[in-house]
Amino acid sequence: MSSQPPIGEISTMMNAPGVPVFRNVNWGGLRTLYIKEVRRFFKVQLQTIWAPAIQTLLFLVVFTVATGAKRPVAVGGIDIPFGDFIAPGLIISQGMMGPAFANASFSLMVGKIQGTIVDYLQPPLSTLELLTGLVAGAMTRGLLVGVGVWLAMLLYGIHLIPVHFWAVAWFGLLGTMFLALLGVLTSIWADKFDNAAAVSNFIVTPLGLLSGTFYSVDKLAPAFRAVSHANPFFYIISGFRYGFLGTADSPILIGSIVVLVIDVVLAVACYALLRSGWKIKN
Repeated sequence: MSSQPPIGEISTMMNAPGVPVFRNVNWGGLRTLYIKEVRRFFKVQLQTIWAPAIQTLLFLVVFTVATGAKRPVAVGGIDIPFGDFIAPGLIISQGMMGPAFANASFSLMVGKIQGTIVDYLQPPLSTLELLTGLVAGAMTRGLLVGVGVWLAMLLYGIHLIPVHFWAVAWFGLLGTMFLALLGVLTSIWADKFDNAAAVSNFIVTPLGLLSGTFYSVDKLAPAFRAVSHANPFFYIISGFRYGFLGTADSPILIGSIVVLVIDVVLAVACYALLRSGWKIKN
């Protein structure tokens, strides 16, 4: 994949003059890749940060004002105001996970389309460092949009003071990492923008909308409830909502384990594909 030996491996060959060999983590290269990814979406921040933030706020306005949905939602035996109920789900699904996927699914795909993929392959970065830089940049975009949406909702009058900050941080990181890794997989596989759009339109968006963001899963029929429990977005949104409201539709420990296992599986898959060079080196 790159000219750098695996982490921890010491090269026995004599270094060529002026050619560094990194025997541990190339922190300088990793930092440079991360800054490159962040600067890339900051250059068009109107589209990458403010547009998804405004879109998320519009969802909140439509469902709390235009539809007249003002009845409380019962979660865990507690009546939650409708606006307070849907706000955490909107922040994590529309404000954080969506932008994280969009950012990660763009990098390598555009490199393949424009012929600049060598900018990712040529630097002395290991496969793990390349994957870390791509995922960290995508997660940063998601977290920035999420914080902006949260502050705007506070000004709008939604009561969103974290009750369990650890749950907000934990599920926020797990959720953005999940979509960032899925975005990297999409970026590796996709050969054109239509491929990435198909994953977004037919996988990411439906999973986000059918995850209990706008309704309590406990109110669904048993068959639909079972389908919801098979949706990983449900556990992320439920856990993130628990961080703000102190109540959830599912056990927090089970949700944490499910999403963590999925993240690990996706990370291993991304690493294996990047290391093999599938659809990247060709």
